[in-house]
Amino acid sequence: MEDRQGAEPARADAEPAAPGAATSQVGEIGRQAGRGLRWSLLGNLVMKVGSFGMSLVLARLLVPEDFGVFAIALAASQMVIHINDAGIIAATVQWRGRLEEMAPTATVVAIVSSGLLYGIFWMIAPYFAQLSGSEEATWVIRVLAATNVVYGLTAVRSAALLRRFEQDKLTKANLVGFLVNATVSISLAAGGAGAFSFAWGQLAGASVTGVLVVAFARLRIRFGLDRAVARRLLVFGLPLCVSLGIEGVLLNADSVIVGNALGPTLLGLYLLAFNISSWVPGLIGTAVRYVALPSFSRLAEEDPKSLSLGVQRAVPLLLSIVLPIAVVMGTLAPALVVFLYGERWAPSAEVLRFLAIVMTVRMLTALAFDVLASLGATKATVWLNLGWAVVLVPALMTGARVDGIRGAAIGHAVVAVLVALPLATLALHRAGVVLAPIAPALVRPLLGGVLAAAVMTWLAQVVHGVPLVQLCVAGGTGLLAFILVVVPQAVLRQLGGRVTELIPARSR
Repeated sequence: MEDRQGAEPARADAEPAAPGAATSQVGEIGRQAGRGLRWSLLGNLVMKVGSFGMSLVLARLLVPEDFGVFAIALAASQMVIHINDAGIIAATVQWRGRLEEMAPTATVVAIVSSGLLYGIFWMIAPYFAQLSGSEEATWVIRVLAATNVVYGLTAVRSAALLRRFEQDKLTKANLVGFLVNATVSISLAAGGAGAFSFAWGQLAGASVTGVLVVAFARLRIRFGLDRAVARRLLVFGLPLCVSLGIEGVLLNADSVIVGNALGPTLLGLYLLAFNISSWVPGLIGTAVRYVALPSFSRLAEEDPKSLSLGVQRAVPLLLSIVLPIAVVMGTLAPALVVFLYGERWAPSAEVLRFLAIVMTVRMLTALAFDVLASLGATKATVWLNLGWAVVLVPALMTGARVDGIRGAAIGHAVVAVLVALPLATLALHRAGVVLAPIAPALVRPLLGGVLAAAVMTWLAQVVHGVPLVQLCVAGGTGLLAFILVVVPQAVLRQLGGRVTELIPARSR
């Protein structure tokens, strides 16, 4: 297992923690993380509901080509944002020592990194747009990428809130920023701004969020450059930064490849499906990542056994939450897309079927990524994402040429299952995380997913024709089947008893 970069070396003669102490430590950090997770989930739920409403409005104000141009700009921006702060946010969260000692240096590093990257992307924006199949995206890229400069300015303050499990303050700042984003985007779209409505809306929202984060963090703004601190930060952060940069390629390579091969209109259809498949990572995944890194970092600092125990609990729970949603998206994709966005977006459904698989894998690999980062095994995250990317890019190119946007989605799903999951498992094992106890706990969620998919597929054919009826009848019955398989009978009986107690005696 790799040494935790930036951490004090463990004493060779230290006594291992007793099993009871490990469980207690998991519980204490779990309570702190639980509060942060509740706030993150609440904030993400509100924002995702709002984003969903905004997407419905914009889908009727804009055409697929506008979505395609924005997809190109978003791909450029997202590739930058993953390396924007040189890994300073993660390095700050896991810092072993007083935050005030490293904050001035970390602030300088994050600002310099984000500024330089923005300058580079300003210059290469025309070439990136041309490579992606739409020269019109050049200025949209330049406007949208400016949000990364804002993130660089506020990186250390955001990390301070995460480190202290003050997700409530971060959530409030994000919600206010989203309201600004939605107001600006919809107003500009109604005025005919096209893809620029997305870019200016996100820049306005990020600016407001940044101001609030700085105010909430209560961390004095000071600038300095301590070489020893900078070295510790970069030794931890740069490998993570490289890994995140590769992750940016993983998340956005399909936009560039599909845009280049098929043009902005088909890319717009692909983007809609990708956005739907991102609902769960955006809602649950982002909330989990807000607390996963600080939680696992504290566990790794205290006792490796506690970390393994935490992972063994987290993986089955995460899969039980994500899998039924993925099954609904995959089996009922045509009804879901047509009901929400209308018939002209129907071709997105065939893409969504396979991106639902990718969504599930990404949730699991994101958790693995955070566990590895908490251990300081940032080089392992590089190899994980690099191996995934090396196989993914040719798979996307081949799929797009053979079967259009559907082929690209199929290539994405195949590589996710056959390459990404095994690499993540291997990386965790080599980092010293005990994974064997997880396997038995995964049997019920997987069986429940198979049964739910079969039920939904059959009922969708029985009640075909009306999308809302398919979603309610087939989706609802399939989810019920999943619950009956996955949730223990004792828990179901307990819930049934509570429901019975709530029913007035006269009505029974």
